[in-house]
Amino acid sequence: MNHRVPPEWLPAGKLPARQLETVLRALPQRDPRVLVGPSVGEDAAVLEMGERCLVATTDPVTLASDRIGWYAVHVNANDVAVMGARPRWFFPVLLLPEGAATPTMAAGIMREIVDACDGLEVTICGGHTEITPGLDRPIVVGQMLGEVSRGRLVRKSALQSGDRLLVTRGVAIEGTAILARERAAVLRDRVPASAIAAAREWLFHPGISVVDAAMTAVEAGGVHAMHDPTEGGVLTGLWELATASGVGLSISGDRIPILPETRAVCEALHLDPLGLIASGALLIGAPPRVCDAIAAALARRQIAVTDIGDVVPADEGLTIEQGGVRRPLEPLDRDELARLTEAPPFA
Repeated sequence: MNHRVPPEWLPAGKLPARQLETVLRALPQRDPRVLVGPSVGEDAAVLEMGERCLVATTDPVTLASDRIGWYAVHVNANDVAVMGARPRWFFPVLLLPEGAATPTMAAGIMREIVDACDGLEVTICGGHTEITPGLDRPIVVGQMLGEVSRGRLVRKSALQSGDRLLVTRGVAIEGTAILARERAAVLRDRVPASAIAAAREWLFHPGISVVDAAMTAVEAGGVHAMHDPTEGGVLTGLWELATASGVGLSISGDRIPILPETRAVCEALHLDPLGLIASGALLIGAPPRVCDAIAAALARRQIAVTDIGDVVPADEGLTIEQGGVRRPLEPLDRDELARLTEAPPFA
Protein backbone atom coordinates (compact mmCIF):
# COMPACT_ATOMS: atom_id res chain seq x y z
CA MET A 1 0.00 0.00 0.00
CA ASN A 2 1.26 3.48 -0.81
CA HIS A 3 0.66 5.49 2.38
CA ARG A 4 0.09 9.21 2.02
CA VAL A 5 2.25 11.30 4.35
CA PRO A 6 2.44 15.03 5.06
CA PRO A 7 4.52 16.83 2.40
CA GLU A 8 7.15 17.92 4.94
CA TRP A 9 7.99 14.33 5.84
CA LEU A 10 11.14 12.96 4.25
CA PRO A 11 10.99 9.73 2.18
CA ALA A 12 12.64 6.48 3.26
CA GLY A 13 16.36 6.19 2.53
CA LYS A 14 19.38 8.38 3.13
CA LEU A 15 18.77 11.98 4.12
CA PRO A 16 18.60 13.89 0.81
CA ALA A 17 21.92 15.49 -0.05
CA ARG A 18 20.81 19.09 0.30
CA GLN A 19 19.28 18.49 3.74
CA LEU A 20 22.42 16.62 4.74
CA GLU A 21 24.58 19.58 3.70
CA THR A 22 22.54 21.83 6.00
CA VAL A 23 22.90 19.44 8.94
CA LEU A 24 26.65 18.94 8.48
CA ARG A 25 27.40 22.67 8.19
CA ALA A 26 26.23 23.08 11.80
CA LEU A 27 28.69 20.52 13.20
CA PRO A 28 31.65 22.00 15.15
CA GLN A 29 35.19 21.03 14.15
CA ARG A 30 37.44 21.03 17.23
CA ASP A 31 40.31 18.60 16.72
CA PRO A 32 42.98 19.45 14.11
CA ARG A 33 43.92 15.76 13.89
CA VAL A 34 40.64 15.13 12.04
CA LEU A 35 42.01 15.22 8.49
CA VAL A 36 38.71 14.24 6.88
CA GLY A 37 35.55 14.98 8.80
CA PRO A 38 31.82 14.88 8.10
CA SER A 39 31.05 16.11 4.60
CA VAL A 40 28.68 15.25 1.76
CA GLY A 41 30.34 12.66 -0.46
CA GLU A 42 32.84 11.39 2.10
CA ASP A 43 32.69 7.70 2.99
CA ALA A 44 34.76 7.78 6.18
CA ALA A 45 36.57 9.97 8.68
CA VAL A 46 40.36 10.13 8.79
CA LEU A 47 42.25 10.76 12.03
CA GLU A 48 45.96 11.57 12.12
CA MET A 49 47.94 9.12 14.29
CA GLY A 50 51.55 10.09 13.70
CA GLU A 51 52.88 8.60 10.48
CA ARG A 52 49.73 6.56 10.02
CA CYS A 53 46.07 7.47 9.75
CA LEU A 54 43.08 5.80 11.37
CA VAL A 55 40.12 5.57 8.99
CA ALA A 56 36.70 5.09 10.58
CA THR A 57 33.21 4.62 9.16
CA THR A 58 29.78 3.48 10.27
CA ASP A 59 26.85 2.30 8.19
CA PRO A 60 23.59 0.43 8.84
CA VAL A 61 21.91 -2.21 6.70
CA THR A 62 18.27 -1.21 6.27
CA LEU A 63 17.30 -1.98 2.66
CA ALA A 64 17.89 -5.74 2.90
CA SER A 65 16.55 -8.40 5.27
CA ASP A 66 18.51 -11.43 3.99
CA ARG A 67 22.21 -11.97 4.90
CA ILE A 68 22.33 -8.63 6.68
CA GLY A 69 25.40 -9.59 8.71
CA TRP A 70 27.35 -10.21 5.52
CA TYR A 71 26.17 -6.90 4.05
CA ALA A 72 27.10 -4.95 7.16
CA VAL A 73 30.73 -6.06 7.10
CA HIS A 74 31.26 -5.45 3.40
CA VAL A 75 29.54 -2.08 3.03
CA ASN A 76 31.59 -0.74 5.93
CA ALA A 77 34.82 -2.31 4.68
CA ASN A 78 34.21 -0.70 1.28
CA ASP A 79 33.98 2.77 2.84
CA VAL A 80 37.37 2.30 4.50
CA ALA A 81 39.04 0.80 1.41
CA VAL A 82 38.12 3.69 -0.90
CA MET A 83 40.26 5.93 1.31
CA GLY A 84 43.23 3.72 0.46
CA ALA A 85 43.14 2.03 3.87
CA ARG A 86 43.06 -1.65 4.72
CA PRO A 87 39.98 -2.60 6.85
CA ARG A 88 41.18 -4.05 10.16
CA TRP A 89 38.67 -3.84 13.05
CA PHE A 90 34.89 -4.22 13.15
CA PHE A 91 32.22 -3.36 15.75
CA PRO A 92 28.70 -4.65 14.98
CA VAL A 93 25.47 -3.51 16.64
CA LEU A 94 22.60 -6.01 16.30
CA LEU A 95 19.10 -4.65 16.86
CA LEU A 96 16.66 -7.57 16.93
CA PRO A 97 12.85 -7.15 16.77
CA GLU A 98 10.90 -7.56 19.99
CA GLY A 99 8.47 -10.44 19.70
CA ALA A 100 10.33 -12.14 16.86
CA ALA A 101 13.96 -12.40 17.98
CA THR A 102 15.28 -15.89 18.74
CA PRO A 103 18.67 -17.27 19.75
CA THR A 104 18.87 -18.81 16.27
CA MET A 105 18.36 -15.41 14.63
CA ALA A 106 21.09 -13.79 16.72
CA ALA A 107 23.53 -16.65 16.15
CA GLY A 108 22.83 -16.72 12.40
CA ILE A 109 23.50 -13.00 11.91
CA MET A 110 26.67 -13.22 13.99
CA ARG A 111 27.86 -16.20 11.93
CA GLU A 112 27.43 -14.12 8.77
CA ILE A 113 29.48 -11.34 10.35
CA VAL A 114 32.24 -13.75 11.38
CA ASP A 115 32.39 -15.36 7.92
CA ALA A 116 32.60 -11.98 6.17
CA CYS A 117 35.29 -10.72 8.57
CA ASP A 118 37.29 -13.93 8.11
CA GLY A 119 37.31 -13.37 4.35
CA LEU A 120 38.74 -9.87 4.79
CA GLU A 121 41.07 -10.75 7.69
CA VAL A 122 39.18 -8.27 9.86
CA THR A 123 39.03 -8.67 13.66
CA ILE A 124 35.74 -8.27 15.54
CA CYS A 125 36.64 -6.12 18.54
CA GLY A 126 33.33 -5.51 20.26
CA GLY A 127 29.83 -4.23 19.62
CA HIS A 128 26.34 -4.46 21.07
CA THR A 129 23.28 -6.71 20.78
CA GLU A 130 19.78 -5.98 22.02
CA ILE A 131 16.09 -6.78 21.56
CA THR A 132 14.56 -3.51 20.35
CA PRO A 133 10.88 -2.49 20.54
CA GLY A 134 9.27 -1.08 17.41
CA LEU A 135 11.23 -3.04 14.81
CA ASP A 136 9.62 -5.37 12.30
CA ARG A 137 12.95 -6.92 11.22
CA PRO A 138 16.55 -7.14 12.42
CA ILE A 139 18.87 -4.21 11.71
CA VAL A 140 22.66 -4.31 11.83
CA VAL A 141 24.77 -1.19 12.27
CA GLY A 142 28.50 -1.63 11.73
CA GLN A 143 31.58 0.41 12.49
CA MET A 144 34.77 -0.42 10.61
CA LEU A 145 38.24 0.90 11.37
CA GLY A 146 41.27 0.69 9.12
CA GLU A 147 44.71 2.20 8.77
CA VAL A 148 46.88 3.69 6.06
CA SER A 149 50.12 5.63 5.85
CA ARG A 150 49.63 9.36 5.23
CA GLY A 151 51.35 9.10 1.86
CA ARG A 152 48.85 6.50 0.61
CA LEU A 153 45.68 8.19 1.85
CA VAL A 154 43.16 8.69 -0.96
CA ARG A 155 40.85 11.69 -0.52
CA LYS A 156 37.59 12.40 -2.35
CA SER A 157 38.57 16.05 -2.46
CA ALA A 158 41.62 15.26 -4.65
CA LEU A 159 39.70 14.66 -7.90
CA GLN A 160 41.01 17.09 -10.54
CA SER A 161 39.80 18.58 -13.79
CA GLY A 162 41.30 16.51 -16.61
CA ASP A 163 41.00 13.22 -14.72
CA ARG A 164 39.19 10.28 -16.24
CA LEU A 165 36.50 8.37 -14.38
CA LEU A 166 36.58 4.57 -14.32
CA VAL A 167 34.01 2.15 -12.90
CA THR A 168 34.64 -1.49 -12.06
CA ARG A 169 32.42 -4.48 -12.86
CA GLY A 170 28.89 -3.16 -13.33
CA VAL A 171 26.40 -0.97 -11.51
CA ALA A 172 23.65 -2.11 -9.15
CA ILE A 173 25.21 -5.47 -8.23
CA GLU A 174 23.93 -5.11 -4.67
CA GLY A 175 20.48 -3.90 -5.66
CA THR A 176 20.05 -6.68 -8.20
CA ALA A 177 21.07 -9.31 -5.65
CA ILE A 178 18.61 -7.94 -3.07
CA LEU A 179 15.75 -7.91 -5.57
CA ALA A 180 16.54 -11.44 -6.81
CA ARG A 181 16.56 -12.71 -3.23
CA GLU A 182 13.58 -10.79 -1.86
CA ARG A 183 11.33 -10.20 -4.90
CA ALA A 184 11.72 -13.55 -6.65
CA ALA A 185 7.98 -14.23 -6.58
CA VAL A 186 7.24 -10.96 -8.36
CA LEU A 187 10.05 -11.46 -10.87
CA ARG A 188 9.30 -15.09 -11.69
CA ASP A 189 6.90 -14.40 -14.57
CA ARG A 190 8.93 -11.48 -15.96
CA VAL A 191 12.59 -12.51 -15.75
CA PRO A 192 14.16 -15.84 -16.80
CA ALA A 193 14.72 -18.19 -13.88
CA SER A 194 18.39 -18.50 -14.83
CA ALA A 195 18.84 -14.73 -14.49
CA ILE A 196 17.18 -14.68 -11.06
CA ALA A 197 19.31 -17.62 -9.88
CA ALA A 198 22.51 -15.96 -11.11
CA ALA A 199 21.66 -12.59 -9.54
CA ARG A 200 20.92 -14.22 -6.17
CA GLU A 201 24.57 -15.27 -5.99
CA TRP A 202 25.92 -11.80 -6.80
CA LEU A 203 26.09 -11.13 -3.09
CA PHE A 204 29.12 -13.46 -3.15
CA HIS A 205 30.14 -13.68 -6.84
CA PRO A 206 31.20 -11.15 -8.06
CA GLY A 207 30.24 -9.90 -4.60
CA ILE A 208 29.53 -6.50 -3.11
CA SER A 209 33.08 -5.95 -1.82
CA VAL A 210 35.35 -3.42 -3.54
CA VAL A 211 38.26 -3.91 -1.11
CA ASP A 212 40.36 -5.92 -3.57
CA ALA A 213 39.64 -3.50 -6.42
CA ALA A 214 40.48 -0.45 -4.29
CA MET A 215 43.72 -1.92 -2.94
CA THR A 216 44.73 -2.99 -6.47
CA ALA A 217 44.08 0.47 -7.90
CA VAL A 218 46.09 2.14 -5.13
CA GLU A 219 48.99 -0.28 -5.65
CA ALA A 220 49.00 0.56 -9.38
CA GLY A 221 49.61 4.19 -8.44
CA GLY A 222 48.29 7.58 -9.46
CA VAL A 223 44.73 7.33 -8.10
CA HIS A 224 43.35 10.73 -7.15
CA ALA A 225 39.99 9.71 -5.66
CA MET A 226 37.72 6.68 -5.24
CA HIS A 227 34.11 6.21 -4.20
CA ASP A 228 31.84 3.29 -3.38
CA PRO A 229 28.38 4.16 -4.80
CA THR A 230 25.67 2.82 -2.50
CA GLU A 231 22.19 4.27 -1.90
CA GLY A 232 21.05 6.33 -4.85
CA GLY A 233 23.16 4.24 -7.19
CA VAL A 234 25.91 5.37 -9.50
CA LEU A 235 24.12 8.66 -10.28
CA THR A 236 24.25 9.75 -6.65
CA GLY A 237 27.74 8.31 -6.25
CA LEU A 238 29.07 10.39 -9.14
CA TRP A 239 27.41 13.52 -7.75
CA GLU A 240 28.86 12.86 -4.28
CA LEU A 241 32.36 12.36 -5.70
CA ALA A 242 32.21 15.57 -7.74
CA THR A 243 30.74 17.54 -4.83
CA ALA A 244 33.53 16.44 -2.49
CA SER A 245 36.14 17.79 -4.94
CA GLY A 246 34.25 20.82 -6.25
CA VAL A 247 34.57 19.76 -9.90
CA GLY A 248 32.26 19.10 -12.84
CA LEU A 249 31.66 15.85 -14.70
CA SER A 250 30.90 14.89 -18.28
CA ILE A 251 29.64 11.31 -18.15
CA SER A 252 28.65 8.94 -20.95
CA GLY A 253 25.67 7.09 -19.53
CA ASP A 254 25.72 4.70 -22.46
CA ARG A 255 29.17 3.49 -21.40
CA ILE A 256 28.20 2.74 -17.79
CA PRO A 257 28.23 -1.08 -17.60
CA ILE A 258 24.84 -2.58 -16.76
CA LEU A 259 24.90 -6.36 -16.54
CA PRO A 260 22.13 -8.23 -18.42
CA GLU A 261 20.55 -9.58 -15.25
CA THR A 262 20.37 -6.08 -13.77
CA ARG A 263 18.78 -4.72 -16.91
CA ALA A 264 16.19 -7.51 -16.94
CA VAL A 265 15.27 -7.11 -13.26
CA CYS A 266 15.05 -3.31 -13.49
CA GLU A 267 12.92 -3.42 -16.63
CA ALA A 268 10.54 -5.88 -14.95
CA LEU A 269 10.12 -3.62 -11.91
CA HIS A 270 10.27 -0.28 -13.78
CA LEU A 271 13.46 0.81 -11.99
CA ASP A 272 16.38 2.90 -13.20
CA PRO A 273 19.54 0.77 -12.78
CA LEU A 274 21.63 3.94 -12.46
CA GLY A 275 19.67 4.86 -9.33
CA LEU A 276 19.72 1.43 -7.67
CA ILE A 277 21.96 0.71 -4.65
CA ALA A 278 25.31 -0.16 -6.17
CA SER A 279 27.81 -1.72 -3.74
CA GLY A 280 30.13 -3.93 -5.77
CA ALA A 281 31.10 -1.17 -8.20
CA LEU A 282 34.05 1.14 -7.57
CA LEU A 283 34.41 4.65 -9.01
CA ILE A 284 38.04 5.63 -9.63
CA GLY A 285 39.27 9.08 -10.63
CA ALA A 286 42.78 9.28 -12.05
CA PRO A 287 44.80 11.23 -14.63
CA PRO A 288 44.77 9.77 -18.16
CA ARG A 289 48.48 8.85 -18.03
CA VAL A 290 47.89 6.22 -15.32
CA CYS A 291 44.47 4.87 -16.33
CA ASP A 292 45.88 2.14 -18.56
CA ALA A 293 48.14 0.90 -15.75
CA ILE A 294 45.23 0.87 -13.29
CA ALA A 295 43.03 -0.99 -15.79
CA ALA A 296 45.79 -3.54 -16.46
CA ALA A 297 46.31 -4.14 -12.73
CA LEU A 298 42.58 -4.69 -12.24
CA ALA A 299 42.44 -7.01 -15.26
CA ARG A 300 45.14 -9.16 -13.69
CA ARG A 301 42.77 -9.57 -10.74
CA GLN A 302 39.97 -10.40 -13.20
CA ILE A 303 38.14 -7.18 -12.33
CA ALA A 304 36.51 -5.54 -15.34
CA VAL A 305 36.83 -1.76 -15.64
CA THR A 306 35.21 0.79 -17.96
CA ASP A 307 36.07 4.42 -18.73
CA ILE A 308 32.81 6.39 -18.38
CA GLY A 309 33.79 10.03 -18.73
CA ASP A 310 35.78 13.13 -17.85
CA VAL A 311 36.28 15.35 -14.85
CA VAL A 312 35.81 18.94 -16.04
CA PRO A 313 36.00 22.41 -14.44
CA ALA A 314 33.23 23.17 -11.97
CA ASP A 315 31.75 25.89 -14.17
CA GLU A 316 30.98 23.29 -16.85
CA GLY A 317 28.60 21.57 -14.43
CA LEU A 318 27.66 17.92 -13.97
CA THR A 319 26.10 16.26 -17.01
CA ILE A 320 25.33 12.79 -18.30
CA GLU A 321 24.55 11.83 -21.90
CA GLN A 322 22.31 8.87 -22.72
CA GLY A 323 20.89 7.99 -26.12
CA GLY A 324 22.20 11.22 -27.59
CA VAL A 325 20.47 13.37 -24.94
CA ARG A 326 22.57 15.32 -22.46
CA ARG A 327 21.00 16.29 -19.14
CA PRO A 328 22.11 17.47 -15.70
CA LEU A 329 23.52 14.78 -13.44
CA GLU A 330 21.74 15.12 -10.11
CA PRO A 331 21.56 13.03 -6.93
CA LEU A 332 18.41 11.03 -6.25
CA ASP A 333 16.36 11.93 -3.19
CA ARG A 334 15.93 8.21 -2.53
CA ASP A 335 17.26 4.97 -3.85
CA GLU A 336 15.18 3.04 -6.38
CA LEU A 337 14.98 0.16 -3.90
CA ALA A 338 13.49 2.46 -1.24
CA ARG A 339 10.99 3.78 -3.78
CA LEU A 340 9.99 0.22 -4.68
CA THR A 341 9.58 -0.69 -1.01
CA GLU A 342 7.23 2.26 -0.49
CA ALA A 343 5.07 1.53 -3.53
CA PRO A 344 5.81 -2.01 -4.77
CA PRO A 345 4.57 -2.60 -8.33
CA PHE A 346 2.71 -5.80 -9.17
CA ALA A 347 2.14 -6.48 -5.44
